Formats: sequence, C-alpha cells, structure tokens
Amino acid sequence: MISKMFEQEVKIPKERVAILVGTKGVMKRFLQRKTKTKLTISREGDVIIAGKENIDVFDAVPIIKAIGRGFNPDIAIMLLDETFAFELISLKDFARNDKDMVRVRSRLIGTNGKARHMLEKLTGLFISVQGKTVCLIGKIDDMAIGMRAMEKLLKGAPHGNVYKFIETEKERVLRE
Repeated sequence: MISKMFEQEVKIPKERVAILVGTKGVMKRFLQRKTKTKLTISREGDVIIAGKENIDVFDAVPIIKAIGRGFNPDIAIMLLDETFAFELISLKDFARNDKDMVRVRSRLIGTNGKARHMLEKLTGLFISVQGKTVCLIGKIDDMAIGMRAMEKLLKGAPHGNVYKFIETEKERVLRE
C-alpha cells in the first residue's frame, strides 16, 4: 500500500535559512522530529514541508513562518503547544508609502527597542518586527488584547494610551 504524503511550501527570507537549518542541521532535525515532518530547504528560502498526516504539516507551517519572520527557534517551537498562536500583521496596511513604513516600524520598536520590550512585557507576547511585517507569538488568551493594542499603535495612538489600554484590558479579563 502506498501512503499519501501531504506537502506545503513556505517561503522564508534567504538570511533566515541558516537559522532554520541550525549548526550542522541540528535545528532542522529537531523540527522534523517534533513535527513528524520532512523539511526540504533550499538556499533561496523555499521550504517544502512533507508529512504522512496533514495535521503534522499544518502544525509545522507556523513554526517555519515564525523562524522566517525573525523569531528564535526556541520561541517558535512553542507553537506546538495548542494554547499558543502565531499572528502576522502586514505593516503595508498601516503605511501610505515607504517613508511612512519607516515611521510605523519605528513606533513599534521605539528607541533602542524600548516600545517593543514594553509591549512584550505588558501583553505577555513575543514580538518580531521584520521587513514589512510584525509577528506575534503567545498564548491565545493574550493574543486578542495584543492584536488590538498593535492595531491602535499602528493607527497612531500614543504609546502611553496603548499601554494603559493593555493594562485595563488585562485587569478586566482577570475580573471575569
């Protein structure tokens, strides 16, 4: 009997291929073992994820995307826990042009990463700003508040107001 293989292709930036593969292929083998898939990775960043079960391929995709979007593999692997989620926000939706893209990215990161660090601390999420995207990894319960906070910040709300919003929402959730 021939068993059917499920496949999906994901594209990651060339500069992230080495992180996905790891030293002497250690990370690639670790991910294959954890996700029960086979990864075929090209130097150009084309990643083919193959598995006997569709769910295994489905589980591996956000991990590969997260590593491609700048997350440390140790954080990306948290996505195997079903209480964690991965969200990707395109900054193009919030910027009018390339000059505005720089402003939007700068608002998220802040001076020396201060704004991003504060957002991570308040929301409990891991945040990666890479290229024209911002990605979030964290517990599903924290994701809704984090996504709304990001949207407010990207639309131009003052940082202090966004931080206050996060604190208020977290307190509201605890009371429920």
